[in-house]
Amino acid sequence: MTTRIVAVDGPGGAGKSSLADWLAPELDAPIVHTDDFASWENPVDWWPSLVENVLEPLAAGSAARYVPSTWGGPVRDAVTVEPRGFVILEGVTASRQAFRPYLAYSIWVETPRAVRLRRGLERDGEHMRGQWEEWMAGEDDYIERERPSEHSDLVLPGDRDLWL
Repeated sequence: MTTRIVAVDGPGGAGKSSLADWLAPELDAPIVHTDDFASWENPVDWWPSLVENVLEPLAAGSAARYVPSTWGGPVRDAVTVEPRGFVILEGVTASRQAFRPYLAYSIWVETPRAVRLRRGLERDGEHMRGQWEEWMAGEDDYIERERPSEHSDLVLPGDRDLWL
């Protein structure tokens, strides 16, 4: 079976997760989150593990297996994703250049910075403002370097609640 990977990319607070949650039942697809590979200790250089443990196996028609990052919480159970028609890859940098050979379709969620920060602070608390601002600066570097919206099949506005 050929598994088609659909990337849902965009910066933090853009609306990627809610779009992926809406899209998953429409495609009968499991969601693999890039946050399951990143961590506070490794916020940037985690992507080879996603290629090795998810994208390469699914491309070969095999099951993907990985243990999600804890982000400082308790150890999480291993995840297995069986090959199927579609799998959604959701998260910041989901359409990065290293992933593009494995992607069948790519969606970029574009949302104004102030809206994204507001959403992040509503979810995580005002005490996380410094962390959010640091994270957003890293995302800015990714966006400038790889220009993911220019390589996406579809760009959607994340501030219009189109899929909620």
